[in-house]
Amino acid sequence: MLKIRLARYGRRKKPFYRVIVADSRSSRDGKFIENIGFYDPINKDHFSINQEKFGYWEKRGAQINKSIRKIMKLSNKNI
Repeated sequence: MLKIRLARYGRRKKPFYRVIVADSRSSRDGKFIENIGFYDPINKDHFSINQEKFGYWEKRGAQINKSIRKIMKLSNKNI
């Protein structure tokens, strides 16, 4: 099953996340299929996602992680 979720990057106490499409069996920071955006929790305004790729993967059956839903809701991006 495919999931749209966050992968953590950055250094200690300064996280930076990428919004990725990955197989649900792969680890959080492991192998992924495609990078479709990013999120910077330190600067809450820095959230970007490619809507075309997001829609493409959603139509293919990728399930959206609840953290992504929450971030999109807070940033006023439509799912």
